[in-house]
Amino acid sequence: MDSAYAFWKTAHIVSAAILLGTGLGIAFFCWVGSRRALQAGDLGALRTILSLTVRADYLFTAPAVLAQLVSGIALMRILGWSYTSPWALTVFALFALIGACWLPVVALQARLSAVALAAASTRDLPTAFHRQFRWWFGLGIPAFGALLAIFYLMVAKPLAVASV
Repeated sequence: MDSAYAFWKTAHIVSAAILLGTGLGIAFFCWVGSRRALQAGDLGALRTILSLTVRADYLFTAPAVLAQLVSGIALMRILGWSYTSPWALTVFALFALIGACWLPVVALQARLSAVALAAASTRDLPTAFHRQFRWWFGLGIPAFGALLAIFYLMVAKPLAVASV
């Protein structure tokens, strides 16, 4: 149990760090870079930023989300924690909220990238691009809030878990 616990705990901590770190990094890079590219009228830079944003989410965020789920369930099983405890149900609900925000964000990123690529020939972005970009940003707020709440629950475990 000790080596399995150490493995899954390490996987859980590392994937949590990747999820938070790359999530914030990707969001910052995309938000600031895209705004600067738009202000400068540099659609080439905008296309590059959006393309890299999509790629980074697939390479880093998606595997970290999967690792969080798998390692979290493995840890709960090893520790004998109930999947129906208030703590677990809260974590699962927050995880689902994050997914409900993140999946549309990924779709929006891909759409924004495609629109920026198509605008290469016209040199003009449709007004829908800016509305979708605001949605992309807005969906990140509850997702990051829920992620921080899960971090707190992982560390403090303030709700009754189960006897270990």
